[in-house]
Amino acid sequence: MRYISDIEKQIKEIEEEIFSTQYNKATEHHIGKLKAKLAQLKEQLEREKSRKGGGKGFLIKKSGDATVAILGFPNVGKSTLLKQLTGVETKVADYDFTTIKVIPGMMKHNGANIQILDLPGIIKGASVGRGRGREILSAIRNIDLALIIVDSNNNIPNQISEIIKELYAAGIRLNEKPPDIKIAPKSEGGINISKTISLKISDKTIKAIVSEYYVNADVIIKEDVNEDQLIDYLSKNRAYVKAIVVANKIDMTKGENIIDEILVDGKKWKIIPVSAKEKINLNLLKKEIFSELNLIRIYLKPIGGDIDYNKPMILKKDALVEDVCKKLHRDFVNKFKYALVWGKSVKYPGQRVGLDHVLEDEDVVTIISKR
Repeated sequence: MRYISDIEKQIKEIEEEIFSTQYNKATEHHIGKLKAKLAQLKEQLEREKSRKGGGKGFLIKKSGDATVAILGFPNVGKSTLLKQLTGVETKVADYDFTTIKVIPGMMKHNGANIQILDLPGIIKGASVGRGRGREILSAIRNIDLALIIVDSNNNIPNQISEIIKELYAAGIRLNEKPPDIKIAPKSEGGINISKTISLKISDKTIKAIVSEYYVNADVIIKEDVNEDQLIDYLSKNRAYVKAIVVANKIDMTKGENIIDEILVDGKKWKIIPVSAKEKINLNLLKKEIFSELNLIRIYLKPIGGDIDYNKPMILKKDALVEDVCKKLHRDFVNKFKYALVWGKSVKYPGQRVGLDHVLEDEDVVTIISKR
C-alpha cells in the first residue's frame, strides 16, 4: 500500500502544479509534459490497484448482434427502462442502489437481437473506485452504445456533465473518434514530427509529451489535435464509445417543454425524452438505438427459393458480401463463386457481384458456390 500512496501523492502534486500554472504559449509545453506524466501515473495506479484485487470488472457474457449499456446516477429509472425494452423483471424501488449487479436483457427490433445491460448507478468518484465504480466503468469499455439516462425533473446538463467527467477520468471517450496520429518508435534519431495540417499546439509541446513515452520516434499528425488527444493516443488504453442521452420521467415534468438537444461542456447532445413508467416514446428510443448502432438487415434468398423476410441477417453498416459468407459458414468464402444482389447497393436487380461488394440495408442476397 505504501507504493500506491506514493503514486497518489505524485498525482496530487502534479495536479496542483497544473492547476496553479497559467496556460499560455510559454507554458504550453511544460503543461503538456505534466499532463503526460499525470496520465502515466494514473495508469500505473490503476494497474497497482487492479493487481491488488480492487479493479476487476463484472463478468458479462456478450450476446446478440450488439451490446448496449444503460448508465446513469441511482434512481433515474434504469431498471424500469430495461423492463420496458426487454421484458426482464428486476427489483425496482425509489431509493438509491436498487441494482447492485449487472442485469442483462435482450431487446428485439427490426429483426436484431440487441443485448441491453442495466448497470449499477454511477456516483461521484466512480472513476477512483467509489460505489463499485471501477467494475461499472470497466463494463462500459466493451459495449457498442451507452444510454446515458437522466432524470428530466432535475438539472439535465449537470447530470450529463458529471457522468461524462467520471467516464473521461476512466479513459472512456464518448462520441469521439481516435485521433488521426501515427507514432513509430525507432532506435535512434530523436523525435521527428510530420504534419499534414497546421496545428494549434507547437512542435515543442508535441516533443515534450512524446518524450515521456519514447526517446526516438517518428510522429505523423493528420488532424488538429490538442495535448489531451495526443496523450490519449500515446496511452493506448482509451475506449471510444458512442452514446445517446435519454431524459426519463417526462410524465412528471408538469407540462414543461422537453428539449431535444442540449449543449454540455461545449458539445451538443441529442436528447430522447421518454417515460419508462408510462411507456412514452419507447418505440422512438428503439429506433434511435438501432440507428446509432449502425446495423443493417440483409435478407437471404436461396437458389430457386423465396426470400426470408422474417429472419434478416444483422450486420454492421458497410458490410461486404464476404461478411455474409463468413456469418453463414467459413466454407462459403472458400467455395464462393459470385453473389446475386437486389436492393439499393446495386445498379439493377439481381446484379452479379464479388466478395468485396458493399451491401446496404435491406439488400437481398443469393450466394452462388463452386461445385
